[in-house]
Amino acid sequence: MTKYRIAVLPGDGIGKEVIEAAMIVLKKLRLEAEYLYGDIGWEFWCREGNALPERTIKLLRETDACLFGAITSKPKEDATKELAPELQGKGLSYISPIVKLRQLFDLYINLRPCKAYPGNPLNYRENIDLVIFRENTEGSYAGVEFYPLPDKVREALMLHPKMKDFQEVPADQIAVSTRIMTARGCERIVKAAFEYARQNHRKSVTLVEKPNVLRETGGLMLKMARKIAAQYPDIKFFEANVDAMCMWLVKNPQDYEVLVAENLFGDIISDLSAQLVGGLGFACAGNIGDNYAVFEPTHGSAPKYTGMYKVNPIATLLAAKMMLEWLGEKDKANTLEQAVAEVIREGKARTYDLGGTAKTLEVAEAVASKI
Repeated sequence: MTKYRIAVLPGDGIGKEVIEAAMIVLKKLRLEAEYLYGDIGWEFWCREGNALPERTIKLLRETDACLFGAITSKPKEDATKELAPELQGKGLSYISPIVKLRQLFDLYINLRPCKAYPGNPLNYRENIDLVIFRENTEGSYAGVEFYPLPDKVREALMLHPKMKDFQEVPADQIAVSTRIMTARGCERIVKAAFEYARQNHRKSVTLVEKPNVLRETGGLMLKMARKIAAQYPDIKFFEANVDAMCMWLVKNPQDYEVLVAENLFGDIISDLSAQLVGGLGFACAGNIGDNYAVFEPTHGSAPKYTGMYKVNPIATLLAAKMMLEWLGEKDKANTLEQAVAEVIREGKARTYDLGGTAKTLEVAEAVASKI
């Protein structure tokens, strides 16, 4: 009898290839698990008008965790053109399936470790080891947008004194994207960051915001962060504006241990930080809630590389390591990370982004050989 039931969602393009690589390593670890494959991504949007079919949601509800590959995403108009002929004109709207998963399962933590492994020629600095907590369900990515502007929304917006300059602008020339922040959302992501810092012996947490301009939403996040920080006197708390934070991450990345931010700002500093430690080929993430979690590499589906087995699978292997940690399999997680670190340090199996010629599965086999 297996100990875990794990959903596996390869998705599109190279997502299938890096998941194949991860399975080589997971099987070598002999994790007592049943792997259940599910449907997600562009193929199912084009064919069914739903990139996240209900059968996949049901699968996730019946499993302990999920390992996710990558999906193709396109702007609204381009996505509509790709629908099967029988689905055209039915008013279907493309929604990113990973965003929908985050909201549906309340995966409010996006955990992004960024660590410089010795031997990686792309490291910006050798001693970078920071973790980002990005709020994953609201903020600027809440998905509440309007275009053209409905009359009722326009009437409500015009109550704000700063909307006077837009009174004469036609509705079809205004688009509005909201930034929705709740006290609960701000509080729990900051608390998660401080809890992680305490449990992992991290000395500081830095809030990344812009409350001097986004006074209401940023102000709420700052208020909640200060409230939570007061409960952790053993951990230093810093505040930084997002634009300045980008500069300081480039200048002194080794000074930071745990960063916490709302959705959009967290997304930005996560990719910047990923590049400091080798780029998206090393960038993994956990979408984590109180009862479920989805782990993924953060690169896209890279259609131009599909079928070539040339992309770096290390981000996916590190995502699998995060999944093992979340499941409580700390020893196996450490074994996997040590194997990855050894392959990076040796420098014999390097994909094209590292200046090498190794294929995706060759890197996976090299890591498996160290287990």
